[in-house]
This record gives sequence, C-alpha cells and structure tokens, in this order.
Amino acid sequence: MPVLTRLIPSPVVVDIRAGALDDLGCVLADERISHSGKLAVAVSGGSGARLRERVAPSLPGADWYEVGGGTLDDAIKLAGAMKGGHYDAVVGLGGGKIIDCAKFAAARVGLPLVAVPTNLAHDGLCSPVATLDNDAGRGSYGVPNPIAVVIDLDVIREAPVRFVRAGIGDAVSNVSAIADWELANRVKGERIDGLAAAMARQAGEAVLRHPGGVGDNDFLQVLAEGLVLTGIAMSVSGDSRPASGACHEINHALDLLFPARAAAHGEQCGLGAAFAMHLRGAHEESAHMAEVLRRHGLPVLPEEIGFTPDEFVRAVEFAPQTRPGRYTILEHLDLETDQIKDMYADYVKAIGS
Repeated sequence: MPVLTRLIPSPVVVDIRAGALDDLGCVLADERISHSGKLAVAVSGGSGARLRERVAPSLPGADWYEVGGGTLDDAIKLAGAMKGGHYDAVVGLGGGKIIDCAKFAAARVGLPLVAVPTNLAHDGLCSPVATLDNDAGRGSYGVPNPIAVVIDLDVIREAPVRFVRAGIGDAVSNVSAIADWELANRVKGERIDGLAAAMARQAGEAVLRHPGGVGDNDFLQVLAEGLVLTGIAMSVSGDSRPASGACHEINHALDLLFPARAAAHGEQCGLGAAFAMHLRGAHEESAHMAEVLRRHGLPVLPEEIGFTPDEFVRAVEFAPQTRPGRYTILEHLDLETDQIKDMYADYVKAIGS
C-alpha cells in the first residue's frame, strides 16, 4: 500500500529566539541555502542598515543593496541590480516593505529568499504574497515562500511597540477569517483546506489566548510562530483565504476610502475581526476578542484610529467590493446602511467602553 501525502511549501529553517541574528551566518551556510556564501542582502535605510555592521562580518561573500521603499518599482529596480550577480540566495533584512520587495525581486531573478524581519507587524513575513504599492494603489503578487526565516526576538523588542501590536491584530483576525471560510463552505459549497484552516486557526487562537504582553519574550515567541504558521497556511491553501475574510475586506475598504488616514494594517484587521464576529452573532467571542485587543493597546472602535462611526459604516458597506468573489459574513448578510448603523450601535454596547 503506497503512502499518500502531499508536499507542503515551507521554509527549511525557522529560527525564532533571542539572539538568532548572531547565528545568521551559520543558517545561511546551510548547503540547502548557500553553498558558496555568495548572497545578495536587501536592507532599508533604517532598521536593516543599522544591523548591517553587526551582521556583515559573518557574511563576507555578501553584496548589500539598499532599498528605497516598498513600491513595485523599488522591487523591479532591486531585481535588476541583482541580476547577473550569480548569487545563491537573497536575504531580506528589515521591515515588511523590505521583505516584500526582496520576495518579489528574488522571485523575478529565480533565487530563494531568506526573510530576516526586524518587526512583527503582519503575517506577510512568511507568506507567498508580496504586497507592493503601484500606480493603481497597492497590489498583491504571488511569490514563493521564503526558504528560511530568522527572527531575533531581541531585535523585535527594539522596534516600536506599535509594530508588535499590529501583528497581534493581524494574527487574531485569523479566527474571524476561518469563520468566514466555514460560512462560505456551508452556504456556497466552497472547498476548505482542513490543514490550512487548522494552522491558521491555531495560530490565531494561540495569540488570542496567551496571557502575556508585548514586552514578554514568551508572548513574542508565540506571536512570531503564529505569523509564520499563518504564512505557511496560505501556501498550503494556495491563496489568502485562511487569513483574510470580512476583517481584511474592512481593512482594504478603509485603505481605499481614506488612503491618507488609514491606520496600520493589523490595527484595522483586528477591529474588523471583532466587528465581524459580532455580525455573525458570536457575541461572546467578539467581546473576548475586543477585550484582548484592548489589553494589548489595540483599537476596538473606529474613533480610536481617527475614523467616525459614519465613516466606519461606509467602509463596512463598501468592503465587499474590495474582494469580488470572496464570500464572508458581509456578503452573506448584505446589509443596508441603516442596518449596519444598527449593528454597529449594538456592537458598541456589547463590548463596553
């Protein structure tokens, strides 16, 4: 009897701990990543550049490329600069914009990527998606998963705490996204990938249930692992479904309707998730989610990130247009403006002040 299984696209190395950056050279020396030591390292002018002096001595065969921002043009420019360099791999060292630029550039030149994030702002650090600004606004581009992920918790603690908070909101929103996926299965017959759903759900629940805070290494470990697992879940399913439902539709709507005032991705997703849970009648779960978000200093009301209730209602009404074909609680209820206002008022009462 043959053993039937499937190959899961995932990193060959995941190193998450305090001091991990000190061993980056050893990780990259793995024959599966770089046999010659010839590497292209993409860094920002900020956090990545500040770490260059610390890391460079352990990477004598590396060429360093400073990336100006997080646009499609920046990523294409990086790919062009690296082309012909005969590298074994690309290393993205910095925040989310640098990681996404490095992902896209590595895919464009056909090289594996090693992700070395300096913050935990969202689940894109190990996902098969590069999110880049372009002339039309912002686009998502399919790319291979990183071949390795190295997260130094000491470096994460040095980043502004708002980045950790944003990552919490993004991770917790998995719980709402999976509920939407299950709804689409029941109503529309959409296929659920059970493994991807289990990974994303457990990643979100682990962050939601952990008693620690943003300053605790134990909590940061769980958050980092949760974000990595979420990225792998998206690879398993072949799309963003395990981590993107009504919560992300609301986030995208706020970005599109109020581009100059949009808050952090994870902040908006956390708020969207708590409200979406309320919409589906999971009032206890919604209240608990709001309580946890508050404990970590995240917004649970639109006023806390600079939006009026009417603007939030407008975003909720517009949200389904951001992801045509995706079925969530928003599409299921198909609420009119006045109905959304009423549901929002109920939500405010339910979560308390």
